Amino acid sequence: MKPESLRLKPHDKLAHYAAAAVDIEYLFPFGWGEIEGIHSRTDYDLKQHQEFSGKKLEYVNTANGERFVPYVVETAVGASRSFMAFLCNAYDEEEVTGDDGKTEKRVVLRFHPKLAPVKAAVFPLTNKDGLPDLAQPLYQDLLSSIRVQYDVSGSIGKRYRRQDEIGTPFCITIDNDSLVDSAATIRDRDTMQQERIPIDRVKAYLLEKLG
Repeated sequence: MKPESLRLKPHDKLAHYAAAAVDIEYLFPFGWGEIEGIHSRTDYDLKQHQEFSGKKLEYVNTANGERFVPYVVETAVGASRSFMAFLCNAYDEEEVTGDDGKTEKRVVLRFHPKLAPVKAAVFPLTNKDGLPDLAQPLYQDLLSSIRVQYDVSGSIGKRYRRQDEIGTPFCITIDNDSLVDSAATIRDRDTMQQERIPIDRVKAYLLEKLG
């Protein structure tokens, strides 16, 4: 998430057992909203447990023999709120030049690759001329390690746009040159830069990029 979209908001009023309480807030389109709450409950919980269970819960520092009851830090993160924050953070619109040379709006979800629901997409340039014979084995191989889509519908530009809208970090095109050089073109979602990679290295390339 963008650092400027996050802030810490300390609580003015604390529970009787708390030493501090802070909310992490995200700047949504509708304003600041809490996505996580963090509370220092001090040693209250463990001391209460000691008192009523009769069992010691002290930590012993073996270096100096110091004994103490640890503090408990309580944190609560909202899954739906966090999902909405990541979604809002990723959403972007920009003007780009389309296949026909005209300027068009590109909608893109700039998810961190580790968060993107689909990691890559495989496109045979056409669904004939032997291109699927190269694209399908690559697709099946990638499926064993990452979530990937196979798309043959429409122009390459339209396929790129569909993947941009769902946040797919990498698109892999198998074209007529692939029949000669056994290589594929990998396009980066964010920079839209393209790189030519041998087909047998595509999987390792993606796994390295995805971390």
